[in-house]
Amino acid sequence: MAAPADLIRKIRRIEITTRRAVQDTLAGGYHSVFKGRGMAFSEVRPYQPGDEIRAIDWNVTARLGSAYVKRYLEERELTVLFLVDVSASGRFGTRVRTKQALAVEVCAVLALAAARNHDRVGAVWVTDRVERFVPPRRGREHALRVLRELLAFETAGRGTDIRRALEVLRRVVTKRAVLFLVSDFEDRGYERTLRALARKHDVVAISVSDPREAALPEVGLVAAEDPETGAVVVLDTGSGWVREAYSARASSRRQATAAALQGAGVDLLDLSTGEPYDLPLVRFFRERARRVARGGG
Repeated sequence: MAAPADLIRKIRRIEITTRRAVQDTLAGGYHSVFKGRGMAFSEVRPYQPGDEIRAIDWNVTARLGSAYVKRYLEERELTVLFLVDVSASGRFGTRVRTKQALAVEVCAVLALAAARNHDRVGAVWVTDRVERFVPPRRGREHALRVLRELLAFETAGRGTDIRRALEVLRRVVTKRAVLFLVSDFEDRGYERTLRALARKHDVVAISVSDPREAALPEVGLVAAEDPETGAVVVLDTGSGWVREAYSARASSRRQATAAALQGAGVDLLDLSTGEPYDLPLVRFFRERARRVARGGG
């Protein structure tokens, strides 16, 4: 675990790094793309031509002698939960940052945006078990607590079991929430549970990857270790056939993941360690906001 001083410096650096992205994310439509808990009664007002007849409050109308209608406002408070895959494969990275570091920064942007929107923020860390659950609460300090624990927490597991974490969320999160599922999706068998969860909650999948996972360099014999299982395989990267087969397999896995998430009714945002994440994040929210405005959900 990082020493307190080191941890504070990391959090401060992430805060500074992500500040513009937080503002851009809010401007990009965070507030408008996620619905609140429902409609709450606000007040009654005099009836105006064009108002729905069903909105008339007949008790107030009878008492005051003229027509009044009920006015409702959307309850904007949201519960935002981050399900973050912190398995060993997230420690891989060959460019600007590791996959796990990318996941942390994106979660920081979204958590701080949620806090600025007065939403409740919580998180679940998952490997091949549920490692940690931080109950949702409001406030910037709590959002920073989520970030601090994500940076400092030492996992017990190395593998990935997304389904198990989703099952836990199905049991403990009873009211509608926004769920960000952040993972490299080196896992299978979670699709049915995710589909059931997405029927009740607004689920967004954020896939983090590294360019080296999609293409091998031509550097001769390479010993590659699976960080989750410890299995080692020697690859002859000097062989064009090996490089092509590696790329084809990676492409097939990406397509299978995208199809599984789409089939579950979940939006997908792809992010790479080799590219800035702020513009894709803002673009994602703007596109989603336009879809919501058109009535596409």
